[in-house]
Amino acid sequence: MNRMKMYRKEKKLTLKQLSALTNISVGYLCHLENGSRNNPSMNVLNKIATALDRSVEEVFFN
Repeated sequence: MNRMKMYRKEKKLTLKQLSALTNISVGYLCHLENGSRNNPSMNVLNKIATALDRSVEEVFFN
C-alpha cells in the first residue's frame, strides 16, 4: 500500500471524500494511489498532502 492510501485510510477518508477536499477527481486520485499515473503537478501534490495533514515529502517522497 502506498503512503497516500495509508494516510488517507488513517484519516478514515474515502476517495470520494478526499476528492471533495482537494477538488481532484476520484478517478485521478485512484490512479495515483494505484501507481498507474505518474508525475502529478506540484499543485496536485500540495492539495493532497494538505488534505491529509502531511507534507508533500511525507506522502510522496519518503
